[in-house]
Amino acid sequence: MLQSIPSPTPEWQGVPVGEWLHALLPFLPDVVETFSIRTYALCILAGILLAAWITARRLRQRGVDGGLVIDVAVFAVILGIVGARLFHVLTYPDEYLGDNFDLYNVIAVWNGGVAIFGALIAGALGIWIGCRYTGLRFTTFVDALAPGMLVAQAAGRVGNYVNNELFGQPTGLPWGLEISPSNPAFPVGLPDGTLFHPTFLYEIVWNLIGAAVIILWLDRKRDVQWGKAAGFYLVWYGVGRIVWETLRINPSEVFFGIRVNVWAAIGAVALGVIIWVVQSRRHPGLEPSPWQPGREPEDDAVDSDVYSELDEADTTAEPAVAAGTATTTT
Repeated sequence: MLQSIPSPTPEWQGVPVGEWLHALLPFLPDVVETFSIRTYALCILAGILLAAWITARRLRQRGVDGGLVIDVAVFAVILGIVGARLFHVLTYPDEYLGDNFDLYNVIAVWNGGVAIFGALIAGALGIWIGCRYTGLRFTTFVDALAPGMLVAQAAGRVGNYVNNELFGQPTGLPWGLEISPSNPAFPVGLPDGTLFHPTFLYEIVWNLIGAAVIILWLDRKRDVQWGKAAGFYLVWYGVGRIVWETLRINPSEVFFGIRVNVWAAIGAVALGVIIWVVQSRRHPGLEPSPWQPGREPEDDAVDSDVYSELDEADTTAEPAVAAGTATTTT
């Protein structure tokens, strides 16, 4: 029977690439031995690759070359990382912008410290730019990305586990997380052996369930396009994040008695509901094409016209059914 979840030792927090290189090539400078790749960064990279793979598969189901994911991802990933770090720094001003301000510490994202809400805001801008460049519909891309985002975030939380960070309040539950009293985040005054809520695990499970709901249920509903899958993602992730963020005990900026990331999660839920309701009313049928008007590839132009005619017929014939289905889902 599970008694508790042990935390990884510091050795798990980085891959000693420098030591391996120096062992193979001893003539290299000794400073090479200090180089390592952070496990946290590898988890984020794994998440990005998984999201790209899932998105590419889903775009191919719409008749789009999955390779276009890379063209959009270039903009989305770069802006997303910048936005994620900037949001984190701004929400922890005492740590990064106080008397001990250090520019290196501000930009050292490889040491941990990114905020998903900053990534969502800046990443959405990157996706919009990428879609303008490739001709894809923004709504088509974000709907294809929705489950991949949840899987990517689950992968990123593994990095938090390895770093022994962002755990929750003390708990007596059998799956409590072990945290060393030497950890700077260990609450003062608590006895050795205190267990904490493994919020990283809660979020991993919640996100993977959300991804499965989109792929196995929402995808079977013909009218879940026009950004509605992305809206569902915002609601699903936001609801879970409200709970996990409330459980956490790490320092955070507080406004009106509520942590800043809880406010951000509430905003995500509200935005997701608005997207779903508005798009359900404006677009009860399917998207006429995964391409922006006039941006279809030449070899797809005929297929897109046929698809549009079929979609128009479906929308005209079954408006009540489509609208009713969306309302029920909401």
